[in-house]
Amino acid sequence: MPAKIRLARHGKKSRPFYFIVVADSRAPRDGKFIERIGSYNPVTNPATIEIDFDKALTWLQKGALPTDTVRSLLLQRGVLYKNHLLKGVRKGALTEEQVEQKFQEWTALNEQKLKSVASKKDADKRSDEKSRFAAETKVKDLRAAALAKKNAKEAAASHAEEEPIHVTLAAPVVVAAAEVVAEVVAEVVAEAPAVEEVVVVVEAPAVEEVVVVEAPAVEEVVVVEAPAVVEEAPVAEEAPAAEEAAAEETPAAE
Repeated sequence: MPAKIRLARHGKKSRPFYFIVVADSRAPRDGKFIERIGSYNPVTNPATIEIDFDKALTWLQKGALPTDTVRSLLLQRGVLYKNHLLKGVRKGALTEEQVEQKFQEWTALNEQKLKSVASKKDADKRSDEKSRFAAETKVKDLRAAALAKKNAKEAAASHAEEEPIHVTLAAPVVVAAAEVVAEVVAEVVAEAPAVEEVVVVVEAPAVEEVVVVEAPAVEEVVVVEAPAVVEEAPVAEEAPAAEEAAAEETPAAE
């Protein structure tokens, strides 16, 4: 089985980075490897790619097969293009000087392309930030306008409540008002006795309640005094004593 050039995962959860390794195709992904030829960190922006160009080219010439992800990384660094040119040298289609010239031209074009891509990303990022800032500013202005409108309404309402009402009355109106006040006072004085009569009517039930409460008290006095009359009955026992005294006086007279 041929060797493979692939990625070996390392790093923390949600923040991975990878080693570019040459390993046996039967070995597990993060297991034993033959040689490490670079690293790849996709977390940074732009992604960080570090490849040992000579080692990667040597393994490609030996027949190592890169995975899809590693192939794209080698393509960005020009390893695959350089390997393609060297195949032309082995076939006699190109010389080494032509290979170096073509590779230098490709490198310059690739650098310009990468710079344009990076500048485009920066421009997109700045435009996105500007659009978001404009949207936030618009929302802020709308909120400020709504708040100002609300405060204006509240201020107008409070000012209307606090503002005194000035009324100017003509002389005939003042006289009419005085007459009305006099009529009202007369009606109040006329209704005053009616109020006293109502007071008398209310006090009448109070007198009836006093009579009802005192009636049981008279009955209780009679019931308590009845036994006193019964106890005075034994006074009749004094009669024999009087008769005995009269009998004693009679012989003495004889």
